[in-house]
Amino acid sequence: MSNDYQLVLKAPVEHLQAIEPRPSFVKSGSSRGIRKKEFEGLVHAASSLSGVQPELLHAVITVESDYDQNALSPKGALGLMQLMPETARRYGVSNRNDPVENLMGGARYLAYLLDMFNQNTKLAVAAYNAGENAVIRHGYQIPPYRETENYVKKVSALYEQYRKSLVK
Repeated sequence: MSNDYQLVLKAPVEHLQAIEPRPSFVKSGSSRGIRKKEFEGLVHAASSLSGVQPELLHAVITVESDYDQNALSPKGALGLMQLMPETARRYGVSNRNDPVENLMGGARYLAYLLDMFNQNTKLAVAAYNAGENAVIRHGYQIPPYRETENYVKKVSALYEQYRKSLVK
């Protein structure tokens, strides 16, 4: 098999739009629990299409944007999954402000990282924050950047919390 091609799964946006109404009415000021609930259907659809566990998607969204679909980082990352322009282009996201496109692009990127790092969630999450090349440059370890180390701890703790809440 040639390495010249990269498989990118792209679901028609209409598939996700049919899952639940577009949550454009979600306000930044509302509580996280309410915002999380508003995006539940979209997260499960993105999970089904990408193969990334919904609890992991929720954990990343919580840390990245706290479910604020209009979040903008000082570095230019935008939306629920805080996609940078290049990552958005790479995963077919034409409108980073669109919560459906943003969530699907972020889910596809996270799926790619999980595959790249043999399903090692902590390395995939570190790469989501610092870039896959940073993880590779540091010998397939979490890069020794305070921001990335804290990011991995926060996402991992939330991921476990969300997973445990399903067991009850």
